[in-house]
Amino acid sequence: MATTWEYATVPLIIHATKAILDQWGSDGWELVQVVQGPDAGLVAYLKRPTSA
Repeated sequence: MATTWEYATVPLIIHATKAILDQWGSDGWELVQVVQGPDAGLVAYLKRPTSA
């Protein structure tokens, strides 16, 4: 059976990037990519397996 995923996008605040990613990581989220957002900020894309 294939793994199914849920995804989240999270805006990153430069002075709190590590704390933000550590918090999401402790909740089971895996960082996939960080990209430049439309307003010049950074956006993190995360995923984790669903329970289904």
